[in-house]
Amino acid sequence: MTRFAVEFYRLPGLARQLMIDPMRRGLYLLLLTSCAVETPPPAEDPVLRDLVDAAVRPFVETGKYRGLAVGVLHGGRRRVFGYGSPPPDGATIFEIGSVTKAFTGILLLQSGLNLEDPIRKHLPADVKVPSRNGKEITLLQLATHRSGLPRLPKTLAPKDASNPYADFLVDDLYHELETSELESDPGQAYEYSNLGMGLLGHILALRSGNSYEQLVIERICRPLGMGDTRIALTPDQKRRLAPGHLSSGAVAPNWDLPGLAGAGALRSTVDDMLRFLDANLGDRYDGAHVRRFDVGEGLSIGLGWHLLPYQGATIVWHNGGTGGYHSFAGFVKRTRTAVVVLGNSTTETDAIGVSLLGLLQNVR
Repeated sequence: MTRFAVEFYRLPGLARQLMIDPMRRGLYLLLLTSCAVETPPPAEDPVLRDLVDAAVRPFVETGKYRGLAVGVLHGGRRRVFGYGSPPPDGATIFEIGSVTKAFTGILLLQSGLNLEDPIRKHLPADVKVPSRNGKEITLLQLATHRSGLPRLPKTLAPKDASNPYADFLVDDLYHELETSELESDPGQAYEYSNLGMGLLGHILALRSGNSYEQLVIERICRPLGMGDTRIALTPDQKRRLAPGHLSSGAVAPNWDLPGLAGAGALRSTVDDMLRFLDANLGDRYDGAHVRRFDVGEGLSIGLGWHLLPYQGATIVWHNGGTGGYHSFAGFVKRTRTAVVVLGNSTTETDAIGVSLLGLLQNVR
């Protein structure tokens, strides 16, 4: 499998690491939360400053991160911490990759559509949709990765491997559906699928009469005051975009996903993501966090979001990765705490996010 297929849109790294063994999972989280953290928050909050530094510094000192923007929501207050040279801030823009899927799940919740609708009902009549053993794919199955569709489009043949989805358009998406053979009966098994979530984003946009980006702006960003969460960037936003970096240290080209926008096309900032997570801590999007399917070893999935039990509570989370970026967004409703970590390198940010969330549970 090519590098871009391996590094982008796979079963989220946190899930893979924490599903191995329940005992190992507990040890992993214990080690993370015992790690003790560069740019401090306001001086009037030294406890939070020290906590964040204790969690983040060990990761930064590995030298594997180019830049990190870390956002924390705790006690009703939002704080942003920057690491790197120069350190990013709350207005620095990053590709957030598969964290986009959480937005897609919320758009489905808001759509008012019947989650059990077969997807053929919402696609053009001339588009052939695969089925298996007489079972059809539903909207809910797309949102919970149980459609039977493959992880990546099998017909994906990028002209430029450094921007692998740029030439995969809606017509290619329809061709993929017409030629796909489902890997399992719809509803039978969990198989993380970027194709499926990209298809869901397309269906929701098609139903609304807008592009996926415009749908996100109108339904989520504008009501929450998120002016920097976009696909297409303005000149000012491009100036604030942190360049992604490959593992070699070279600057990575940005990625475009015209045919699969709902799977990972969004770009955002820590400031915007904290607004988004704050809204998720309330009851506005509750239906997206309801357990819809148990994946195994305690992990379950709602509409786009993954759910993981931890210390008697539940971490609701998603991560993402594109060619030169990694992201993590998660929260615990019981304690009204949330963390977002955005990085512009190929090194995963999951462990930082989980570590911070764990530490915040014990801070009053």
